[in-house]
Amino acid sequence: MIFFILLLALLTAFPPLATDMYLPAIPYLQKIWDLPLSVVNLTLVFFFVPYCISLLVYGPLSDRFGRKPPLIAGLILFISGSLLCTLSASIWMLIAARAIQGLGAGSASAISLAMARDRLPGGQRERVLSQISVIMALAPMISPMIGSLILKSMSWPVIFAAQGCMGLIALAGVLKTPESHAGQPGDILTALRQSYQRVLRIPELLGLILCNAVAGLPLFAFIGGSAGIYINGFALSEQRFSLLFGINALCFMAGSMSCLRFGKKIGTLRMITLGYSGIICGGLGLLYPLITGPFRFALPMGVITFFLGISRPPSHNLALEQVRKDAGTASSIMVFSYFLFGALALIAISLNWSDPIHFIGVTALGSGSLSLILWLCLRHRLRLPTVG
Repeated sequence: MIFFILLLALLTAFPPLATDMYLPAIPYLQKIWDLPLSVVNLTLVFFFVPYCISLLVYGPLSDRFGRKPPLIAGLILFISGSLLCTLSASIWMLIAARAIQGLGAGSASAISLAMARDRLPGGQRERVLSQISVIMALAPMISPMIGSLILKSMSWPVIFAAQGCMGLIALAGVLKTPESHAGQPGDILTALRQSYQRVLRIPELLGLILCNAVAGLPLFAFIGGSAGIYINGFALSEQRFSLLFGINALCFMAGSMSCLRFGKKIGTLRMITLGYSGIICGGLGLLYPLITGPFRFALPMGVITFFLGISRPPSHNLALEQVRKDAGTASSIMVFSYFLFGALALIAISLNWSDPIHFIGVTALGSGSLSLILWLCLRHRLRLPTVG
């Protein structure tokens, strides 16, 4: 079981590992290629857009053919994209290679949740998802530090070589893992259509998916804008930026650990309500800061990510509980929506705001409020996880 949990954690960590390790290099690439942030940030946007689109394919394919074949194919694609990133001689080649990376990374995110749905009962699944969130929080905490150390002693293409090695490790783990879903007979296009029809007819699931996607908006705005805010705005070094970014990720880990420790006592529904309410508080902290300096940004963002860490494991588990079959399709739609909204937040934070901290604060306040209102209207209609 420990091996399975670690493998799921690595697979679900692909997006933060593929983005956060690269963040310290963004201001560096701006300088060496003499490009504005809006152009360099396309390497983030064009990772997430193909990533999101591929999610809609990998999940249903895993319902049809089993989890391992599409997952293996996606990991090979991710490794190939990482290699092309290391060979990029211009921003446009790097953007294209990042798109290939995104197409491959979608398999890991979509299918890992379906594998958890296959092998774990509801109560145990929520605890395992909390454990995975704790482990996964190490990725955004350590990744920028690794990236900044690589930039200090080597060159930026080595960052993507390290990501390719991560893909090889995940591929080896998947090859050793037993298949968790036998697949279904029938025509692939018909199976895809029927699977999406069944899932899209569950309004409770769609409502939960929207809550999760909207709640993540300030996190993605932070990912896209934090390097510019800390390095250019507060004149911090790449190493200090990585440290503050890591502290923010530590807050996410603390939220997931709190969910693991107190979730059973407080209850799934109250944990989600608490999480969305905390995001609102963090947004208010960004809009009305009580201190100056970089911590006027770091502390409220820490509050936002802490409460996002509280809400994610129970909300993801609750979403999976709304389906009896088509877990891969449901997982695909859930992760697709989360990262599609995230890509929109990345685009929005790149629009040369005069005060990007204020923009992130407004985003957090609005997204937390919308998620909380929708959640309060939805919570009494949901199928709750079984104890196990």
